[in-house]
Amino acid sequence: SSSAAARGGAGPDFGAGIPVSVHVVTDGSVGDLTTKQIMDQIRVLNLTFAGGEGGTDTGFSFDLAGVTRTDNAGWFHAGPGGVEEHSMKRALRQGGPNTLNLYSTTAGPYLGWAYLPDIVTKPGQVHLDGVVVDWESMLGTSTTYAGRYDQGETGTHEVGHWLNLEHTFYGGCNAKGDFVDDTPAQKSPTSGCPEGKDTCRAPGLDPIHNYMDYSDDPCYSEFTPGQSQRMGDAWLFYRA
Repeated sequence: SSSAAARGGAGPDFGAGIPVSVHVVTDGSVGDLTTKQIMDQIRVLNLTFAGGEGGTDTGFSFDLAGVTRTDNAGWFHAGPGGVEEHSMKRALRQGGPNTLNLYSTTAGPYLGWAYLPDIVTKPGQVHLDGVVVDWESMLGTSTTYAGRYDQGETGTHEVGHWLNLEHTFYGGCNAKGDFVDDTPAQKSPTSGCPEGKDTCRAPGLDPIHNYMDYSDDPCYSEFTPGQSQRMGDAWLFYRA
């Protein structure tokens, strides 16, 4: 498989700088991020991918490459897979596979969504590549997700997908799980931050502090070395 072909490419000195094109989509004035809020989101990505909250340093860094601003209610309220998502991304997407296109909307009924990097190999789908994040998940935006999803780490989670990470609970308790050996097996997504949660018989408590679970932002603190390797390999295979 393509994921097997991508394995083992990134060495211990791996590093990659990712240009970020931020697309602020609004409904009137709703969702109109400030420059500071945009820069704070970039800062959160740099902190979390560098192991700044306690996890491994993945070698990825992020630089703001540009900002677009569009008032479009249809795009603002769009969910994944519909006409609005396609038209938004066809109109706004910048750069190639190595550019992170980050769309700030309400993300429909979700906190965000992203496509795994093999999307760039699928004819007619390349424009979908990128990350959509609920603008209210960013620092200093609102009280809607106060204390839960308000530290900008929805962005971290979605960029993890963009770099080929599955949820830690992907595959449940089966042996392959999320295809990463050092994230303990996990049957169900986490809500909140329940210390000691353990949903599989395999060794290890559920990785509730992992950015690829569904825990609250204050609970999140890490990517693992195995996840870092998988992201680095995917970067070289699909995006570099």
